[in-house]
Amino acid sequence: MDSQSNSPHVLIFPFPVQGHVSCMLKLAELLCLSGLSVTFLNSDIIHRRLLRYTDVISRFSRYPGFRFETISDGLPPDHPRSGNRVVDIFDSIKMVTKPMFREMLLPGGCLNSGKRPPVSSIIADGIMCFTIDVAKEMGIPIYLFRTVSASCFWAFYCIPKLIESGDLPIKEDDEMDRLLLGVTGMEKYLRLRDLPSFCRANDLSDRAFQVVTTETQETYRANGLILNTFDDLEESALAQIRKHIPNLYSIGPLHANLKSRLEAKLTSPPRSSNSLWEEDRTCMTWLDEQAQKSVIYVSFGSMTMLSRNELIELWYGLVNSRKKFLWVVRPNSVAGDGQNIPAQLLEGTLERGYMVRWAPQEEVLAHPAVGGFLTHSGWNSTLESIVAAVPMICWPYYADQQVNSRLVGEVLKLGFDMKDICDRVVVEKFIKDLMDTKRDELTRPVERMMKMARRSVAKDGTSYSNLNRLIEDIKNSKEKR
Repeated sequence: MDSQSNSPHVLIFPFPVQGHVSCMLKLAELLCLSGLSVTFLNSDIIHRRLLRYTDVISRFSRYPGFRFETISDGLPPDHPRSGNRVVDIFDSIKMVTKPMFREMLLPGGCLNSGKRPPVSSIIADGIMCFTIDVAKEMGIPIYLFRTVSASCFWAFYCIPKLIESGDLPIKEDDEMDRLLLGVTGMEKYLRLRDLPSFCRANDLSDRAFQVVTTETQETYRANGLILNTFDDLEESALAQIRKHIPNLYSIGPLHANLKSRLEAKLTSPPRSSNSLWEEDRTCMTWLDEQAQKSVIYVSFGSMTMLSRNELIELWYGLVNSRKKFLWVVRPNSVAGDGQNIPAQLLEGTLERGYMVRWAPQEEVLAHPAVGGFLTHSGWNSTLESIVAAVPMICWPYYADQQVNSRLVGEVLKLGFDMKDICDRVVVEKFIKDLMDTKRDELTRPVERMMKMARRSVAKDGTSYSNLNRLIEDIKNSKEKR
């Protein structure tokens, strides 16, 4: 048994996609910094990619109580695990991963073998509620972590009410811009168009719709809910959630919380990445050569799939704006023919653009040359942009991103919501507005929210204190077992 045998042993189990794994690795490191023993349970394929593209093993080697374990996600290696095929993972983990997870926790399993102290708490991804059944069978406290915004979680939670009121399913002749009254606290700004993408299914038996609805309703069964947000950012949604799930830990922005605590512990915190793609750092050299706030950074995350038409329209908008741009185009993220690009676009890119397959996003957003972010509105990206004080143009793809883009554009005034539009003229106008015409009116709310975010993770800030409370609750749950 290792030297940390007396410390609580936390098992962290993320849903096997980039954004979820990256976020929960940050939480794992925060728990390690507090002296807890942590086992991080990765899918086989995610773990192979982490080993290939990151320094995750050497980075976590400084924590003697940390280790990785792996488990199958039940899908073949060549499955894309992105776009509309993500829903396949839900079914496979229920059928294949759940029984394997249970066996791992039984006496003699790799998580209960006597070589380390038995697992005393579980932090599982909140869209894998089968973990609650296993944890309760084993008598282990379990906390759920949802990687979406609090606003999106609350919208998901209100889906039964929206069905009862007749707002769902969405009908062909529905007015998508009408306000919804069924999501308490968001009645003044949440439109039908802004509901999570799964709500656009015209059949309530749609698999993705059923999964997110059911899993969200199961959350109350856990010992607590962890969210990557901070109180000043989503005060209204958090207040509504607490009425149903009182033991709520808002501990974000996680990347800023981790950075703050690493800086307090280490004289020179190492640069780190949890990316599943190889980062092209030549873009940082290119940024060094650009004027301050002159570049718009473009990235649609790890899951978005573009059609050829969307690619071309976005590209024309960027080139025609005459602004410098850094664009991440992920491998295999364009459906159909990504060849035969018009000469005007290639020439414009050579003159003012730089394109890479993947970029070190936190560093890019923090670079003084970056003045705007054209984003898919994934929650990790949104928080990273807020902390870096970079205004956004939001072009959401799926899941929570529709809610997030409305929050950014209409409520927080940190940028513009361009959902359901992919037109070169509109893209060009939004870029010019963001970088020039409306920059001054965006600066004040962007700077204000950045300060609030950083204050939340500073000593005695709300997220700082909530993380400490989570750590104490984990320690106390071990003593009670």
